[in-house]
Amino acid sequence: MENIKLDITKAVQFLNAETLAAYEPQVKAAQEALENGTCPGNDFLGWLHLPSSISREFIAELNATAQVLRENCEAVVVAGIGGSYLGARAVIEALSNSFQWLLADGKHPVILFAGNNIGEDYLAELCDYLKDKKFGVINISKSGTTTETALAFRLLKKQCEDQRGKEMARKVIVAVTDAKKGAARTTADKEGYKSFIIPDNVGGRFSVLTPVGLLPIAVAGFDIEQLVAGAADMEKATAPEVPFAENPSALYAACRNALYHEGKKIEILVNYQPKLHYMNEWWKQLYGESEGKENKGIFPAAVDFTTDLHSMGQWIQEGERTIFETVISIEESNHTLLFPSDEENLDGLNFLAGKRIDEVNKMAELGTLLAHVDGGVPNMRLVIPKLNEYYLGQIIYFFEKACGISGNLLGVNTFNQPGVEAYKKNMFALLNKPGYEKESEAIRAKLNK
Repeated sequence: MENIKLDITKAVQFLNAETLAAYEPQVKAAQEALENGTCPGNDFLGWLHLPSSISREFIAELNATAQVLRENCEAVVVAGIGGSYLGARAVIEALSNSFQWLLADGKHPVILFAGNNIGEDYLAELCDYLKDKKFGVINISKSGTTTETALAFRLLKKQCEDQRGKEMARKVIVAVTDAKKGAARTTADKEGYKSFIIPDNVGGRFSVLTPVGLLPIAVAGFDIEQLVAGAADMEKATAPEVPFAENPSALYAACRNALYHEGKKIEILVNYQPKLHYMNEWWKQLYGESEGKENKGIFPAAVDFTTDLHSMGQWIQEGERTIFETVISIEESNHTLLFPSDEENLDGLNFLAGKRIDEVNKMAELGTLLAHVDGGVPNMRLVIPKLNEYYLGQIIYFFEKACGISGNLLGVNTFNQPGVEAYKKNMFALLNKPGYEKESEAIRAKLNK
């Protein structure tokens, strides 16, 4: 199978001829730092060769657990936040029927998500929906104490046990957590849940190809072996020995950093396929949490076209010229639908009669790209042959590898997230969590000023 391709021609025209070429030695050094483990955050490089290290036996174990959940559940709630749910949701939404909620056929459980917010109405409505359902839970948390996820899991665990009994709950609750420590590990061992390990050297936003992502995707009925195969092939295609001009992750990292240093501070990820909305969300976390440090970093934004052309299109076309776009372009759709003719032709669209809807979408994509480039917006284009497990695996690894290279080029620790802790400290202090008494006094003093 062919690989995904990166077209940077509509981006490099905004750079000096020598600019991108000058990045080649920097990219080589950035890749070597990843491979040799000499970069900041080198204790979180377990994702780098993860695809090629996943065995068929491990995939079989994941599929066996997924089958138990499918056989015993009408719905499965994935409890997790950030990287502990976005990757799984991105793949599941990309591959699912857009109206899956209305088409439940009993073959696969409905996949729901919780633990990614503290919305009381959301959780109350979820619990109400599950009242008459045979449901299970995949609890994804390395520590077991992340507020959003721990809160949701406590509610779901109790409801599952109350509705289905302790014995069945033990069968349909699965933990994906730390190997030895943490509240989630303690609970899993005490209750006897089936569990899978989050590797210590893989951070959340790089964890979609661990059980964090693979188990929910398998429960949804998709081919995780093909997902891993695609990622493994992209691992080869982006290896350090691949020439710079032929290495898509290296080129992407170099091009976006070159544009950043030319004043393009915002990257907009664009798709023309509604199924990729949560791929955008996964990408935003991957790059935002990895690069936004030390008052540096490209701001990751995302849009769904053509929908957002009617809201954000004006700003992108004529707003401040601090942006560039990366377009995910799907070459072949999975369905064929022809535009019908109409005798009255009141909408004036008979010139489209007999054309595939996808052709109309493709021309909208091409026309928008040309308009935005003419408007001063550099465009990169990631070309995907088809939306399936194999190519989604390629997309995931492509972006992960490019992120590792890009963070090194930027000179930050790609794999930590110290800024995320600031809101947590304030929240715990405001909730009077034991041990936060001093912080509570300081915060309340600020609020009273």
